[in-house]
Amino acid sequence: MSAIAPTTSVFSQFYALTKPRVVQLIVFCALIGMVLAVPGLPRWSELRLMLIACLGIWLVAGAAAAFNCIVEKGIDAKMKRTAWRPTAKGELSDVQTLLFSAVLCAAGSGLLYVWINPLTMWLTFATFVGYAVIYTVILKPLTPQNIVIGGASGAMPPVLGWAAMTNHVGPEALILFLIIFLWTPPHFWALALYRVEDYRKSGLPMLPVTHGNAFTRLQILLYTLVLFAACLMPFVYGMSSWIYLAAAVLLNAGFFLYALQLWRHYSDELARRTFRFSLIHLSALFAALLLDHYLL
Repeated sequence: MSAIAPTTSVFSQFYALTKPRVVQLIVFCALIGMVLAVPGLPRWSELRLMLIACLGIWLVAGAAAAFNCIVEKGIDAKMKRTAWRPTAKGELSDVQTLLFSAVLCAAGSGLLYVWINPLTMWLTFATFVGYAVIYTVILKPLTPQNIVIGGASGAMPPVLGWAAMTNHVGPEALILFLIIFLWTPPHFWALALYRVEDYRKSGLPMLPVTHGNAFTRLQILLYTLVLFAACLMPFVYGMSSWIYLAAAVLLNAGFFLYALQLWRHYSDELARRTFRFSLIHLSALFAALLLDHYLL
């Protein structure tokens, strides 16, 4: 038993570097893009492509997450939310983490290039660079608008999924991109509000640190209004029907009400609930798109 325990521990440490919960949401959003790109029920050949594409995207996304852990290990060590990460605790060295990231990125990129198409591979690699380098290294320590600009990388999964199945990027994929792009700031700023002291200690110029609590709450409220309009676009464009429309109206009304309460009567607990609801919002919204796609 003593010989097995260290191996399991090391595996767990490397797995933690991939930020599994975040990557699961990325792959889910990419899968939605794949499914919506295929009219009707997918054939076996299309299901096989989806499976390979999901694996390739998961590998590259995990590589980006691991690289992020190297760059931010000093910051992570100062924050309660991230101090447990293996890089922050010194359990894994920079060389180990960098090698792990490189292997995942190479494996995922090769899989996408050979078995899917070069367009998907290059878009996925560009997303890696956008998140791991442009957002993490440049934008995050430079500007309080980091999550707005850097949100473009996080909004790419449906575009990757669409490209995997069609070998091009259609307007439908760009609509899905816009939804996630506008969802990201209110989602992340709700977290930053109740973690503001962590960000203050880390030295990162997050919006609640640089512009204060009240300004951030107003921005969250305004973004939920713009997001509401964007979430109606799949129905307006003809991508979906009334099933999605009903879900979009209810979910966005819920998000707006949370933001309105947060703006009027702030508390850390309400900020936590708003953050949690934002995760439900995006997952349920895309699930409604999927349900609508197959039922009508």
